[in-house]
Amino acid sequence: MQLGEVLAEGHKALVFSQFTSFLALLRQQLDEDGIRYAYLDGDTRDRQGAVQEFQEDESCKLFLISLKAGGLGLNLTSAEYVFLLDPWWNPAVEAQAIDRAHRIGQTRRVFAYCLIARDTVEEKVLKLQETKRDLADAIINADNSLVRGLKREDVEMLLS
Repeated sequence: MQLGEVLAEGHKALVFSQFTSFLALLRQQLDEDGIRYAYLDGDTRDRQGAVQEFQEDESCKLFLISLKAGGLGLNLTSAEYVFLLDPWWNPAVEAQAIDRAHRIGQTRRVFAYCLIARDTVEEKVLKLQETKRDLADAIINADNSLVRGLKREDVEMLLS
């Protein structure tokens, strides 16, 4: 589902990016289109006000959030969609962002989308995440065939 479709259907969405410059471009376009949104990054002074605006105001359908500023401590149960505009090398950070919509009090299904373009740095980051996840799973589950094949570089990558 595309962000435009989500808005056209009247749903609420969280939009995360690790780059505030990327969010600034999105804000510019939303302003030009007259679309209302709440915004949160590391420079936001009134975090609770931004959260309250998104949670309680039905006309505010979008919440733009920098990944670092919004990954922890937010309860955003009015969101039905989560869009991650760019991947972070650590998938746990993305999971925490998605979890902002999966909180106590959530009554709707939540759909999460991670936007990845082919042949980009983001695609390479996604592959790195998958490799780290596979290595961690092998170690945790003691998959002897994979563990036996681990090289020093694999363990260093997992721990980096």
